[in-house]
Amino acid sequence: MTTPVSIEFFPPNTPVGAEKLKTVVQELRAVNPQYFSVTYGAGGSTREKTLATVADIASQGFEAAPHLSCVGSTRENIAEILATYREQNIRRVVALRGDLPSGTATAGEFRYAAELVRFIRETQGEDWDIEVAAYPEYHPQQRYAARDLQYFADKVKAGASGAITQFFYNPDAYFHFVDAVRALGVDVPIVPGIMPINNYARIAQFAQRDGIEIPRWVALKMEGYMDDAASVREFGLEVLTRLCERLIAGGVPGLHFYTLNQSALTLALCQRLGLSNER
Repeated sequence: MTTPVSIEFFPPNTPVGAEKLKTVVQELRAVNPQYFSVTYGAGGSTREKTLATVADIASQGFEAAPHLSCVGSTRENIAEILATYREQNIRRVVALRGDLPSGTATAGEFRYAAELVRFIRETQGEDWDIEVAAYPEYHPQQRYAARDLQYFADKVKAGASGAITQFFYNPDAYFHFVDAVRALGVDVPIVPGIMPINNYARIAQFAQRDGIEIPRWVALKMEGYMDDAASVREFGLEVLTRLCERLIAGGVPGLHFYTLNQSALTLALCQRLGLSNER
């Protein structure tokens, strides 16, 4: 049985970037993605770009799943956004708490993602798939693991259909997280997030910011390659292939790729895993 694949993009900032993304979408057709998700800036700062990107993806015949952040939002503007998506026959969203935009002090009418999930479910009914975030190595702002697990369980209890994890490179962290939330009664699919390694310095920066462990042996080898892009790419593919093989063997419900709006590494990885039509 083939492992389902989903893909994440961010909204392009320029018309050139938007045209390039259309090509990337077509290239990734080879992995038969269930859907493409599109991120949403802090406080909804990319709202219009997210809407436009989602519309472009849908116009190419694919399911699009916009991110929706509750921080800095009101019930009224969330309802307006959901109405727009309903008109476009979009029925899948990724509901997040999100981050406050720089210089903003108020969180808006929703404090937690669970409140946003509950609002969507209560106002839109059951014909939506609501994905939420999961943190196998725990949320970087959360001091206590048990509390983070409970917050996740609260999102599911509020009506989430499934979850997508933050990226990670330690499969044991994922499996331990799943076991822990299953013990709390969570039974929705939890799809691991996969971040291919192209620019190692950039990925290391993301990892440090978000409290993600890069195994020491991986970090040392990557740092040793310095500016050897080909070696970084090849070693990164080797690391990610082993990670995904372990996850697939463990029965994961899918793989969600954080592409950074690029197709090459995701395509190469899926080919190695036998998840692509291309050979």
